[in-house]
Amino acid sequence: MTPLVWVIGSRGLLGSAIVSAVEDRPGWALLDVPSLPWTDNAHMVAAVNRATYQLLDQSRTSQSRWAIVWAAGAVVTSSSAEQIERELEQFRLILSTIASTVASAVGPQSGAFFYASSAGGIYAGSPEPPFSELTEPHPLSGYGQFKLDAEEAMIGALSPAHISTLAGRISNIYGPGQRLTKMQGLISHIAKAQFGTQPASIFVPLETSRDYIYVRDCAELILDGLERTLLLSDAGETVHTMKNLVSGQSVTISTLLGLFRSISKNHPHVMLGYSAAGALQAVDLRLKSVVWTDLDQRNLTPLPVGIRNTMQDIILRLQIGS
Repeated sequence: MTPLVWVIGSRGLLGSAIVSAVEDRPGWALLDVPSLPWTDNAHMVAAVNRATYQLLDQSRTSQSRWAIVWAAGAVVTSSSAEQIERELEQFRLILSTIASTVASAVGPQSGAFFYASSAGGIYAGSPEPPFSELTEPHPLSGYGQFKLDAEEAMIGALSPAHISTLAGRISNIYGPGQRLTKMQGLISHIAKAQFGTQPASIFVPLETSRDYIYVRDCAELILDGLERTLLLSDAGETVHTMKNLVSGQSVTISTLLGLFRSISKNHPHVMLGYSAAGALQAVDLRLKSVVWTDLDQRNLTPLPVGIRNTMQDIILRLQIGS
């Protein structure tokens, strides 16, 4: 199998790791297209149309399979309802453009679409952890509902075009490459605070537990999931799969702070506080996967190693002013 992959959102934490993983994987190739013009929907749709045609044309010429990876998005837990609706509408426009382009293509086109979803957002209000793919989703925030709506939009738009899909419900992703101007992950927040005067703010109880997965491990798991999806598609099926992408190990914030203390040989530079948004965060968010469990049998990056790598990346980028 020689998949050609188009990564949408290739400059972000996850997207850049996926690009690197594709480049390192024998037989896999990246589609070289410009970033999408997000600020203009008409230009964005035209760019998606061109890129999809290019993806189909190159895969047909090389007799390879193709895959589209969605690792884009600016919406976070604190985003407004207007921001969420705007991003969901853009996502639907892109899906419909891809579907219509593939449906109008000449000859067989075997491909798959991956969407980076959020386990934390979707299972935030679900009872009885650990949460698996069999757990009924219960989002507590607009962000969590947005991720659930996007998953449904993906299947609804791409299924008629016979495009297989994989929704990856990712736990707390972390690692080198996080934009310092858009600090979302707790590990990156604390790591940056170790090198500055501004403490990292924590607005949830210290017994709050999360599943942390290193970004490169997550990228490799995504590619393995896409490979499985494409193999099933080759059998003539259009498959729609949802899988939790997790480490399977839950860590409390208290334990996390202890790891930072041990690694940096200094007290974590944090400030405890209160926020109404804390009510949208589950205290116990243990996760597991019961789908394609053979893909989870791998050596994952130990959390202390991942934290050290993240800290080294941040201090280097602070020194060069990026």
